[in-house]
Amino acid sequence: MTAFSAEAEGVAERLRKGMTDGVLSFPLTSFLDDGGLDLESYRAYLTVQLATAPGAVFPACGTGEFSALDEEEYRAVVEATVEIAEGRLPVVAGIGYGWAQAVRFARIAEAAGADAALVLPHYLVEAPQDGLVEQLRRIADGSRLPLIAYQRGPVAFTLDGLRRIAEIPTVIGLKDGHSDLDRLQRLTLAAPDGFLFFNGAATAEIQARAYATVGVPAYSSAVHAFAPEIADAFFAAFQDGDDATVHTLLRDFYVPLVELRDRVPGYAVSLVKAAARLRGLPVGPVRAPLTEPGPADLADLEKVLDEGLALVGAVRRTA
Repeated sequence: MTAFSAEAEGVAERLRKGMTDGVLSFPLTSFLDDGGLDLESYRAYLTVQLATAPGAVFPACGTGEFSALDEEEYRAVVEATVEIAEGRLPVVAGIGYGWAQAVRFARIAEAAGADAALVLPHYLVEAPQDGLVEQLRRIADGSRLPLIAYQRGPVAFTLDGLRRIAEIPTVIGLKDGHSDLDRLQRLTLAAPDGFLFFNGAATAEIQARAYATVGVPAYSSAVHAFAPEIADAFFAAFQDGDDATVHTLLRDFYVPLVELRDRVPGYAVSLVKAAARLRGLPVGPVRAPLTEPGPADLADLEKVLDEGLALVGAVRRTA
């Protein structure tokens, strides 16, 4: 069994339930055309998103352009999320960079009322397992928030590393973005009972069935950020074992979306924001170094979006 602290166990249990109730929502952060934070629009956008009852909400993470936010903007986004969530679902805020800066963000998130933090991969440097474990220990020492580690890019835990981070009382889970299912299966078997695992692959629905075979059915949904109707229809079909619907949505919506996403680096966020704007959602542009999709890609995105909405009997809203 896990050695979670009492507070961490409570949050883990809420997340465990949320993972079976709905998709994990990673909202966009709204910006003005001049690049400033548009908090009023973010509130309006998030109210629409949370009305669809996701299992948990993860503000200021990758889809929310965490790396583009300064500390005061981050504070405002997390506070707004906690206020709008009203305790109905867990709020897991993104934190990151080196451990010292991650602790600063964790303390901001804690003061803002977040339930937990997702520790995004650190910046640039490669690190051995001792360093990856120590990074989490330092963050855990600096904040009472339960933590979810995120392995992606330079962060990849061995079996020993996984066992060691699972011994930290406030580390409650691992989000995986490497999609090495052989390795992930070994990690799930090495983890103590009750330790949480999340599918964090880009456009995670594509690999949802594969992840489920190694005991990781929960996943983050970027599609929920602009088309919760599609994300929820896929989640329901996936949960119910409706393979025909899952197959149709993958073939006719998710695969074309992924092929479009892979055209340009950064489209995993830029296309999501563009799709949200196509639906009249007030999210604004991306911040540099991300760039906006060009006219041809926008036209293709519009077709993919309309096809996906038609599959679930929804229509595109306009501003």
